[in-house]
Amino acid sequence: MAAASAEADRPTLIAVRSHIAWGAPAKQDTADAHGAPLGADEVRATKRAYGWPEDEAFRVPDQVREHCRQTERGRAAEAAWTARLEGWRRQHPDLAEEWRRRLSGALPEGWAASLPGFAPGGKEIATRVASGKVLNAIAGRLPELLGGSADLAPSCKTLIEGSGDLTAAAPGERNLHFGIREHGMAAILSGLALHGGIRPYGSTFLVFADYMRPAIRLAAMMGLPVIYVFTHDSIWVGEDGPTHQPVEQLAALRTIPNLTVVRPADANETAAAWRVAVERRQGPTALVLSRQNLAVLAGTAELAAAGVAAGAYVLAGGGDDPAVVLIASGSEVALVAAAREALAARGVAARAVSMPSWELFAAEPAAVREAVLPAGVPRLAVEAGVSMGWCRWVGEGGEVLGLDRFGASAPGAVVSEQLGFTVEAVVARALALIEGRGARG
Repeated sequence: MAAASAEADRPTLIAVRSHIAWGAPAKQDTADAHGAPLGADEVRATKRAYGWPEDEAFRVPDQVREHCRQTERGRAAEAAWTARLEGWRRQHPDLAEEWRRRLSGALPEGWAASLPGFAPGGKEIATRVASGKVLNAIAGRLPELLGGSADLAPSCKTLIEGSGDLTAAAPGERNLHFGIREHGMAAILSGLALHGGIRPYGSTFLVFADYMRPAIRLAAMMGLPVIYVFTHDSIWVGEDGPTHQPVEQLAALRTIPNLTVVRPADANETAAAWRVAVERRQGPTALVLSRQNLAVLAGTAELAAAGVAAGAYVLAGGGDDPAVVLIASGSEVALVAAAREALAARGVAARAVSMPSWELFAAEPAAVREAVLPAGVPRLAVEAGVSMGWCRWVGEGGEVLGLDRFGASAPGAVVSEQLGFTVEAVVARALALIEGRGARG
């Protein structure tokens, strides 16, 4: 321990060969000592092995007591530190106020004005690419924002431009390189959030969220404002095949209490999702983004900011009397929007709803949810992942076009077509649902 404390240039690993329940004669080196009390007789025998009084209920050795009393020196150290802090505040009031703001978690006034907008009808853009643009647009207004990736920053688009790599020699930089260790990355992000004054984010492919789950779960328990950026979010990953095509991961993340999952449909929803993540202080947020390019949808420039914050909103077909409601998240929102138009061409009134976040929508008042998903109207949910959980939103008698199997190795467009994620398939399911419910058509 002394040698490790003296080492100044590199980390130290101390390997200890230990015995579980050392000194307990009947339980040492057995699994019995792991999760159950030793018992009164074994406790006496253990104290005997240590040379302690067997019948003394609780004992603090004198040298331990004296060592702990040395902590009183911390009062003097704290007083000296506080005095230095007050002197610094007087000399640098602007820096001191910025330091106070960051530690308090308050955001700079007007920071959201830096969020970019995206016009429909232009070049298609993957939401992971849009996320990178948003990140760099807000980074200048949020100096406390820093993070990186588990060795996938160029693919996840999480590098802050104009900043170098954060190292011991360059503590003012903002790009962290975690290495190929997703669990370690998530744990480090929690440590940064617990320290305070930092808004940390970390990124990897969605399929690798499984490696991070224990650390994400603890961040959710502690209510830490960590941002997870998950990209390559569905079967549209393509030729990497079913091992890299996330199917069940989205549903798995949604099961974690106090984790808000947001899967935006296009670039404007991505900007709105980042705003949700930055402003949320009561727990972690997971942004789930596409690898493939997506069109900027008509209406999101005006509707996404409020709609994403509410978790779901009517993208098109907002009339009072729809025959069917089509619900989707992420890239599948474009699919249900196209299916709505195809149904309209057949004289069928349909509503297209973008639902980027179950958690945010569930927190809305019942009247808000009813306005988006009117009672008595059949609902069809479309998502390229397992269908589990969608029953809450489609209701009894509703249907889900999901993917309750693994993907396949082929170009993303081919995989999606072969697995039934087409406009024609959505239209057919919607018509069958309408006819089965006897609804208006």
